[in-house]
Amino acid sequence: MKRFFRLALLAAVAALTVFCASPQQMAKLASMVKTECNPQTLECVGGRIAATYTISFPAKYFLPNAYMKITPELVYENQKEVAPDFWMQGEKIRDNYAVVPYKTASTVKRDVVFPYKKGMEKATLQLRVTIYNTGKTQSWEYPVPFKIAEGTNCTSMLVQTGGIPYFEKDNYEMETIEQVETQILYDVNKADVKASRLNSEDIKAFEQFLKESKNDSRTDIKGGKIIGYASPEGPEDKNNKLSIQRAKSAKAAYDKTISKNAGMNLDMSVEERGEDWEGFKKLVEQSNIEDKDLIIRVLSMYSDPVVREREIRNMSQVFKTLNTKVLPQLRRSRIVAEVKRKNFTDEELRTMVETDDNRLTEEALLYAANLFDDKAHKEAVLKKAARKYNSWRAYNNLAALAIQNNRPDEAKEYLDKIEKKTAGYYNNLGAIEMQKGNIDHAAEYFYMAKGENGEVIDQAKENLGALLIQDGDYDGALEILDGVDGFNHGLALLLKGRNDDALRVLKKEQDPDESYLRAIIAARKGQVSECENELVKAFANPVYEKRIDNDIEFAPLQ
Repeated sequence: MKRFFRLALLAAVAALTVFCASPQQMAKLASMVKTECNPQTLECVGGRIAATYTISFPAKYFLPNAYMKITPELVYENQKEVAPDFWMQGEKIRDNYAVVPYKTASTVKRDVVFPYKKGMEKATLQLRVTIYNTGKTQSWEYPVPFKIAEGTNCTSMLVQTGGIPYFEKDNYEMETIEQVETQILYDVNKADVKASRLNSEDIKAFEQFLKESKNDSRTDIKGGKIIGYASPEGPEDKNNKLSIQRAKSAKAAYDKTISKNAGMNLDMSVEERGEDWEGFKKLVEQSNIEDKDLIIRVLSMYSDPVVREREIRNMSQVFKTLNTKVLPQLRRSRIVAEVKRKNFTDEELRTMVETDDNRLTEEALLYAANLFDDKAHKEAVLKKAARKYNSWRAYNNLAALAIQNNRPDEAKEYLDKIEKKTAGYYNNLGAIEMQKGNIDHAAEYFYMAKGENGEVIDQAKENLGALLIQDGDYDGALEILDGVDGFNHGLALLLKGRNDDALRVLKKEQDPDESYLRAIIAARKGQVSECENELVKAFANPVYEKRIDNDIEFAPLQ
């Protein structure tokens, strides 16, 4: 019995010693070689699929006089991509490949990268192995390739890189508050209202406005104010009293004459302002008086009205001009009506842009463009604003629409018509370069898209984040997207495994893109019902209904 055991042991040792007596035997005994892949599920990052494969050889397997060639292949949809060969050699070979020892077990690691191509979602990474003898005169291929990884996570490819455009805002208001006014002029040091002053064209125009407003359903005048002034000449106390008297006399004239002629008696408050230095400065600035800059300098240097008047009077020739052209216009009372106007409703605007756009202001046209859901109508209204008012905002928004429609050349033509270089302008230039694949130029423009606070605007941040995600720099994307909710921010968080944080920035419940990301998060958490609910919303975009069959994110639920 002992003799039999000793013979069996010797036979086993002999077999182990000679089981790889030739390169051909190495190929036949492929099961002795172990392979691993990291990651086990492939992932597309920065448009590339990268992995590290490990090959482990047992002791006395790799013959000293053998070569081995490893050919990594990514097989998908009856196609395959082949990475560069990796060569190894036995320890007796005098070549420049990686040396694998014979007597001891050893492990070899190698990185492999494939550019992503459509269809690689269901790819298999395999290693095809070929053994050669010394001199490479004969070769033997392993019976079957080593399959080391199956399936590719392509969630990063969801990044939105079409360029998010910036639309300039309109200043249209459904109601506006404005002041319509006239004034009564007085003789020097007088507060009585002359009848001739009430027959001026300015007064008559004011009365006519009140008449027309009375029957205008869009105009509402609740009241106003009457303000008395004195020109800044003479004693201040006397001028203060004079402004009070003028305010009162103007109120009496309004009640007795103006309101009667207009057929509208408004509730008018009465105020007095004393010496009208503010009006004085404004009239001087608007005049062509020779030394007006010197007068303005005096006003800025001295706040005491007595000192101001003295210094101005010392400019004798200038004062004569002021006394005839400026001061008489400051001996006055202003009659101010507070007017509330109702602008066109949304429904009226929709009709008017088709039938009566001549009555629409630039602001109304810019606003009306947003009342239409289809881009063709939006474009038509914006073209009217551009044509009628040479509106730089209309040209910018036309460019933004062209960007949304993936027409970068057309968008550039619109932007070329703009002289005003705003943050939105630079963002849209960047989006154009982004669509053309000029990534470096796009990034430069996005960083130039800074608002009044000196910070890059949110649209440009989203676009920069997209570029960083596309490049595989998820940390950089999260830094630039901090504080900007939206799809790309949620995607970056998802790619970093921060699922709950991603949910917090995905706030558009009816957006198919964001619903698809929420479905992925639910699948990762094993929340089947929630995943199905989000997919129903995501399928409003047919792209996702096709994608799900190959999306490895949902494999655990299938």
